[in-house]
Amino acid sequence: MYFKPAYILIIFFTIIVDYIAGLLIENAKGKARKLYLCLSIVANVGVLAFYKYFNFLAENINFLSAGVHGPQIPLVDFILPIGLSFHTFQAMSYTIEVYRGNQKAERHFGLYSLYVLFYPQMVAGPIERPQHILPQFRKAIVFNRAQFTAGIFLIAVGMFKKVVIADRLALFVNPVFDHPHGHTSLELLIATYFFAFQIYCDFSGYSDIAIGAALVLGIELMKNFNAPYLAHNIATFWKRWHISLSTWFRDYLYIPLGGSRVSFALMCTNLLIVFTVSGLWHGASWKYLVWGLIHGCLLICYHLLKKANVSINGWKFLKWLITFHLVCLAWIFFRAYNINDAFYIISQIFTGNSFSYQAAHIMPVTEMAYGFLIVVLLLLAERYLPAAKDYSTGKKLALTVSLIIACYFLGIFNEAQFIYFQF
Repeated sequence: MYFKPAYILIIFFTIIVDYIAGLLIENAKGKARKLYLCLSIVANVGVLAFYKYFNFLAENINFLSAGVHGPQIPLVDFILPIGLSFHTFQAMSYTIEVYRGNQKAERHFGLYSLYVLFYPQMVAGPIERPQHILPQFRKAIVFNRAQFTAGIFLIAVGMFKKVVIADRLALFVNPVFDHPHGHTSLELLIATYFFAFQIYCDFSGYSDIAIGAALVLGIELMKNFNAPYLAHNIATFWKRWHISLSTWFRDYLYIPLGGSRVSFALMCTNLLIVFTVSGLWHGASWKYLVWGLIHGCLLICYHLLKKANVSINGWKFLKWLITFHLVCLAWIFFRAYNINDAFYIISQIFTGNSFSYQAAHIMPVTEMAYGFLIVVLLLLAERYLPAAKDYSTGKKLALTVSLIIACYFLGIFNEAQFIYFQF
């Protein structure tokens, strides 16, 4: 993902299209309302599809065409505009909510532009709904000491997750996943565990920073993560992971398809459709599609067991352990360079006979132990410590200073960008 000044024109194109579409939808009647909504969605998805999926589709068509010596589609040399997937979905939620009657069309062009361009969450979410954030833009902002302190505290928490945990784990994860054939089964397994927490701390850390920065400005954004690795089943995991995106797909794709109100077979089909789209939303690659399908299949299995009244009563730890490892299994496809590498890593973890640690040149054993320690402390903190909102203003200030000091002395500062910037 990349920023070029010319790409601002793409953002303003979608802003103008959706601003006009909102007004037309509100004033139209009958089938015209749906027509304007469809035109808006086509414009948004069209821009996203061209920049994100054109080369992916062309490469696959060329692969099939080469088998019969057919013509080749030339690839386009461009870089994905920064934040395109996020602000496209946020823009689409506006026109959909206007169509549903849950949001009045915004007459003030500047306020609607701010809704799409609000800097804390424009690049990587949370993906907001218009009825939650637009009314806040209209209110006079009065300095609130408690809100300001809470915002600074969340920014410090996010920075700690990013530079102390995520970027430190990345020092081992990146070289192992970039060259999996040169590592033992144990190293591949450790890298898988580490990546699970790297991506969580990286992404939830960004969300904390975004929510905190908005709070400093007097704006409240929705919570995006809620201790997902403490979930005891895959359904609960998706209620806690990237909440703004999972609820977006629930409200605008899963429920319109029929959701769970249809037959069990159709419900399973709906789940597969939603998670296929979710996988492709993350990236134009077969590995993301497989990652999405794995989660769709896991949710179908969960509902099958629920339908059959199969449960493991009283075994919370076992349910947590199974859920966590199934999520880690799917993460291998998400992080691997390609599908072949993913299958190789999985085969080595389950069938490899080399469970020795030979990667001391990448990360010494003491550093490895430190990595596991901060992961365990993170889980314990999320399980037992009070929520941030329950701390007093004085305690938040003290913790903020402590976190900043910890970032300075324990952080890894190698200019590593946030993982979800690429989406």
